[in-house]
Amino acid sequence: MNILCIGDIVGRPGREHFEKVIKPLREELSVDAVVVNGENASGGAGIIPRVADQLFAGGADVITLGDHTWDRREIYAYLNDHPRILRPANFPEGSPGKGSCVVKSSNGIKFAVINLLGRVFMRYNVACPFKMFDDLASSVKNETPISVVDIHAETTSEKVAFGHYSVGRASIVFGTHTHIQTADEQILDGKTAYITDLGMSGPYDSVIGQNKANIIQRFLTAMPQKFEVAKENVSLSGILVSVDEQSGKAKSIVRVKR
Repeated sequence: MNILCIGDIVGRPGREHFEKVIKPLREELSVDAVVVNGENASGGAGIIPRVADQLFAGGADVITLGDHTWDRREIYAYLNDHPRILRPANFPEGSPGKGSCVVKSSNGIKFAVINLLGRVFMRYNVACPFKMFDDLASSVKNETPISVVDIHAETTSEKVAFGHYSVGRASIVFGTHTHIQTADEQILDGKTAYITDLGMSGPYDSVIGQNKANIIQRFLTAMPQKFEVAKENVSLSGILVSVDEQSGKAKSIVRVKR
């Protein structure tokens, strides 16, 4: 089974590029399932129902979110009604939506997706993602041996530690949030495909997707600046992982950029 995991989609440029390239990419790479982080898909921060619908129609099987989950109030009810869009599972109990799901791929194989939020340098006081994973990994194992985890976190150390912690209990662990694709893709202990950050699907002539002039001024002056999604040099970034359908172990991992 081939699973394509795509980094944070940033604004209109990122989602339009996703819609443009995902269908030919699925054919080219024989992709069976697509997992997309969409937490920056609407105006560069948060996601609204119309945009989530567009991503699903464009080719996403599951959408994960992150620390911008609650930026757009319109999405709250949508999260309750659409189980294939996930907010981090370690938000407090009673938050809208769910943090995991089990769905079928295009070839009819069940796979699970788990969304978690890191705690280091994050604005939310969430439950421990490591302990939350313990519970969810055991739960989804009853339905499928194949599981994909999005650990949306700021620091490389937290994501790397989580990758090692999950070995043999997740098929794929990828990091999101920092928008810069890392070059450390590997299969940990011959079992779990891992990369510290998928990168972003958005404009690369920017500072992590935002207008570079505004962000540079913010660093120069320490004054607030308007955040505006950039428009130029748009690319899609992620990984393609081949997973054994019986054991759930990852067989290969390659970085993808289009």
